[in-house]
Amino acid sequence: MADKKKKQYTNEGMDKSYRHLYSFVKPLFMLLFPFRKIHAENIPEGKVLICPNHFSDLDPLMVCFSVPKRSPLRVMAKQELMKVPILGWLLRRAGIFGVNRGNSDVGAIKTAMKHLKSGRKLLLFPEGTRVKHVDENAGKTGAIMLAARTGTPILPCYCQKRKFPFQRTSIVFGTPYMIEGPEGQKVPSSEYHQYAEDLMHRIYALKDEIQ
Repeated sequence: MADKKKKQYTNEGMDKSYRHLYSFVKPLFMLLFPFRKIHAENIPEGKVLICPNHFSDLDPLMVCFSVPKRSPLRVMAKQELMKVPILGWLLRRAGIFGVNRGNSDVGAIKTAMKHLKSGRKLLLFPEGTRVKHVDENAGKTGAIMLAARTGTPILPCYCQKRKFPFQRTSIVFGTPYMIEGPEGQKVPSSEYHQYAEDLMHRIYALKDEIQ
């Protein structure tokens, strides 16, 4: 019982810190980098795995500030950020956790699964890092594995590439969907790559919604 209470307190503490940062940073960010949300009504209540493309360091903030403050995100970020003095501490307090890119980071995967199983929203970039050009084959299988194993819907998301100060850009949300085989069957891990390619196709297809 004590462990359960500690876990609830920890989640509440991370939510509180996230909302404080959200309230402080969002007005400044929107002043410098204004953006419009397209189909934000597609963001579901409850747990969801938000999967955007990744052209810019600003993409995570765009996604976070597109989701209402009442639904704090958990964010999988590169481990290097977590080592930055003060910043790393603030990020951890707000529910952001690091992942060692290029390796099978079991600890990060377990943390992600824990958050999803507890009904949280998780932000994960399926490409794993920033990219310079569109490549629908660049998606890693991590998002597919997490969604399949936790029964979490995936929400494709497209972040417009160009971002200049004081010039409005756009972010587009697609339709949430489940990772399932025919008739709701479990997807074998041997097919994760196929589903990862499909996810990237869904993400980049959202670009056509920007006018």
